[in-house]
Amino acid sequence: MSNTALGAYMEEELVSQPDVWLRAIAQAASDKAASDSGAERLLPADGERVAVVGCGTSWFMAQSYAAAREAAGKGVTDAFAASEAFLNHNSAGRQYDAVIAITRSGTTTEVIELLQALRGKVPTVAVIGDVESPVATLADAVVGLPYADEKSVVQTRFATTALVYLLSSLGMEFGDAVEQARTAVTEPVAQDLVEAEQFTFLGTGWTIGLAHEAGLKMREAVQGWTESYPAMEYRHGPISIAAPGRVTWLFGEQPEGLDADMAATGALYINTGKHPLAELARVHRVTLERARARGLNPDLPRNLTRSVILDTTA
Repeated sequence: MSNTALGAYMEEELVSQPDVWLRAIAQAASDKAASDSGAERLLPADGERVAVVGCGTSWFMAQSYAAAREAAGKGVTDAFAASEAFLNHNSAGRQYDAVIAITRSGTTTEVIELLQALRGKVPTVAVIGDVESPVATLADAVVGLPYADEKSVVQTRFATTALVYLLSSLGMEFGDAVEQARTAVTEPVAQDLVEAEQFTFLGTGWTIGLAHEAGLKMREAVQGWTESYPAMEYRHGPISIAAPGRVTWLFGEQPEGLDADMAATGALYINTGKHPLAELARVHRVTLERARARGLNPDLPRNLTRSVILDTTA
């Protein structure tokens, strides 16, 4: 396989993000209009207590949506890894009015088992890529995003598209994100980013989930040393690893004085002020080129499959 063929699926999928986001924005508006006119309501109503669950990348998208929904005053919203969800399917769990599960494949064991446990006890919504998957039959409502589904093991467009749909339902606008992402997914990647020894990603509020997702992408595809933190936590220890040849990348609003502290480290500090989702799309592009430079194929990363399906019969 030639170097340019490595990550061919990932490249096609990450480049498509701006156009796919537009489809999700239109779908969210259509679903809301249908709900307002008396059709089935897919997402929980304002004021309801909501838990959002997922695994891997989907968990980080759950974190971003949960933070944004609660900050928008729509109601208490918590995010859980599906395997650790402390929900009201047993007497010890927290009580929620609805549970949203984000899953690209719809076949992940932990998500399936959780939805099975919740049936008849709490309304559930699945945000999925594969609308023919088992999860589609387990959830009470389904938000299908089949146009965002992917062939690459390493997720890019499904994760961001699911988040765009969910954030659009909160009234968030994405015009700047779409236009900025068109450049981010196609522009050449600077050599210092390709060759950097280490990356740390930072976020605030709803962008903390994006920082965690960026770190996961780099670990999955590049097998690289990557960390992620809330931006205000970075100076409580992790900044000690910042040094020349390493990168610290901020999504969203900068804490006061962080730029000056970063300048003293000699590390490359990226804080463009562009829309955080456009910046995540740029990280996807950087990740792909870093993987290719190392002869790695992010479509088939080491030790990973498209969906984690566990043998629970043992």
